[in-house]
Amino acid sequence: MTRKSFPFRASGGELKDLKQPGYYEGYSSMAQKKNWDEATQKTVTDRVEKVSGIRFFSEKEAALFVAVIDRVMPQDDRAEGRTIPILPALDERLDKNSLNGFRYEDMPPDQEAYRLAAKAIEEMAQERFGESFPLLTVHRQELILKSLHDGKPDPDNAVWQKMPVHRFWAMLMEDCVTAYYSHPWAWDEIGFGGPAYPRGYMRLENGLPEPWEKDEQRYEWNAPVDSVSQPDEEGAPPEHGSLHGHGGSH
Repeated sequence: MTRKSFPFRASGGELKDLKQPGYYEGYSSMAQKKNWDEATQKTVTDRVEKVSGIRFFSEKEAALFVAVIDRVMPQDDRAEGRTIPILPALDERLDKNSLNGFRYEDMPPDQEAYRLAAKAIEEMAQERFGESFPLLTVHRQELILKSLHDGKPDPDNAVWQKMPVHRFWAMLMEDCVTAYYSHPWAWDEIGFGGPAYPRGYMRLENGLPEPWEKDEQRYEWNAPVDSVSQPDEEGAPPEHGSLHGHGGSH
């Protein structure tokens, strides 16, 4: 399951509430915007300054997908004011019914697919753990999501007989990753220099940074103790753990 992991510096210090996570401390792609053409400047700046409200999802659906996104793309290492707006970007796409130009014949329209998935995930949580998905512990949420990732919904749900779970999972991840990595704060995190037009890139070989980029400064990190990706000494994460509050850098 694609996810960001809870990081620790080599000294063992916890990383949280950071203005800028990642290996490029102090780097800002927005500081380069004077080198972009006018249309690019507006497009990228709007991603930071103009976050759309929730129009497509109901309040309950939005709460569920906030919890889902928090597990597949955690951002708990980021300060509250520097969280990349993944759900608003997804909601805007669905509200406008913006498509990728194709749809698999065994999939319903994207809008319907997300409503069906919200229903299925909530019913799975209630059936397996007797609680609404957003209220489950991190570990229990991840058990359900991992079963979807693996293509073996546990517990099974009638929705997945109508809609292939692997196709929905691929769409969900594409939407989350696209929203995250189209944002300039994510570019800062990975050291991406931003749009190359019209300046262009000079150093295209050997992984050398451009003059306006920063060298990578790596550190060690570990997954959260209650994550499915981090088993305990007995080979399984604890059944009960924190509700939320884990995340980190890529």
